[in-house]
Amino acid sequence: MSSTTNPSTHHTSTIGAIGAPSRRNTELALLVFAVVIPVFAYANVGLAVNDQVPSGLLGYGLGLGLLAAVGHLVVRKFAPYADPLMLPVATLLNGLGLVLIWRLDQSPRLQQLAENAYGSFSPSAPKQLLYSAIGIALFVAVLMLLKDHRVLQRYTYISMVAAIVLLLLPLVPGLGANVFGAKIWINVAGFSIQPGEFAKIVIAVFFSGYLMVKRDALALASRRFLGLYLPRGRDLGPILTLWALSLLILIFENDLGSSLLFFGMFVIMLYVATERTSWIVIGLLMSAGGAVVVSTFASQVQVRVNAWLDPFGCYADSGACEQIGQSIMAFGSGGVLGTGLGQGNSDLIGFAANSDFIFATVGEELGLAGVMAFLLLYALIIERGIRTALAARDPFGKLFATGLSGAFALQIFVVAGGVMGLIPLTGMTMPFLASGGSSVIANWALIGILLRISDTARRPAPAPASNPDAEMTQVVRP
Repeated sequence: MSSTTNPSTHHTSTIGAIGAPSRRNTELALLVFAVVIPVFAYANVGLAVNDQVPSGLLGYGLGLGLLAAVGHLVVRKFAPYADPLMLPVATLLNGLGLVLIWRLDQSPRLQQLAENAYGSFSPSAPKQLLYSAIGIALFVAVLMLLKDHRVLQRYTYISMVAAIVLLLLPLVPGLGANVFGAKIWINVAGFSIQPGEFAKIVIAVFFSGYLMVKRDALALASRRFLGLYLPRGRDLGPILTLWALSLLILIFENDLGSSLLFFGMFVIMLYVATERTSWIVIGLLMSAGGAVVVSTFASQVQVRVNAWLDPFGCYADSGACEQIGQSIMAFGSGGVLGTGLGQGNSDLIGFAANSDFIFATVGEELGLAGVMAFLLLYALIIERGIRTALAARDPFGKLFATGLSGAFALQIFVVAGGVMGLIPLTGMTMPFLASGGSSVIANWALIGILLRISDTARRPAPAPASNPDAEMTQVVRP
């Protein structure tokens, strides 16, 4: 007797069995460039300002490299299938932000201004490096502790309460701080914290959980008007509630940026959940109407609107007009290629130069080319976030990734648009670039959550169990 093996029953390898490539080595290679480029920029600033290589170049390079290495090792261990671009791009933006802040620290104008105002000068770059380290620590904690983003769905309504508490904290007497007319900071143990930066992540959890349950009802249309399917009256409750909340934030905290961010994020997620264009139109009309009404009696908003309409008309009378005017002149003097790192005059803007208006330094010293490069880096994070939403296998993850990406995109738009004079100034900070601990820490947490959703979405499905009927058999021939 002889036996043969049926070739059709051979075991074959599939992508599901082998596993999709994790792309961690790609991430590592990109991280090398993300560290080298800021180190080169740091040396460039030192040569331009002091005619010598900065003495802290080695320490800065090692510090940034250590933070990048820690982030990479944690992603490799706890999120091996996560998107390979987000961490390098965020590291590059954070590193370049540290360089720009250090460049402004070297300005004699800003040093003298700080000494006149506070009696001493305290550089912002070392503090920003500390905040970046705390941000990376929170990034690590998110990846290690949040094993599955779907767990957050359980806390839908708790997150709503937490977000409201965070937004109201700056109004608490003795805790909130009024800085340049805006009540968006709190003082805790000698540190200034902006709760709204963390509220945008918490409220995205609520929006995702709520819309996942209510999207079918919200997608129903009652009538058609001017080519748009209008929602039913009773379904307008959520958007009216968020509209009212955004107006209250605008009125009591004089915070145009946060009100635009939260309301805009909800409208974006509502459109994604229902696929109804009418929600976008209604949201835009309500946002514009609310801003017009509030600007008529909110003094801080009115000042910013006037500075936006004609910054040079009130240049000598208003600090807001002077800042916008200086910013516009900085962008204009930068031209296409810029004046060169360390060779601009954006420090004339004053204290806001390293926070709200740090993008003006980019426009002057790196020119239009540098501005486009930074906007493309931000666009990469947004695009990878949207790609993560498309790849997510669960509706909560899709909405959550969309909300976080939308919030990030809106923040870029309102900050860049305000500094360039496209829209009224909002007072928010450019993510990863501007000086501010709350901003950099919250945005590192945002990147960590997106990487967790990405890892879950890109992780290959487990290989199916073997079929006993497909086992190799022996064919016995006489």
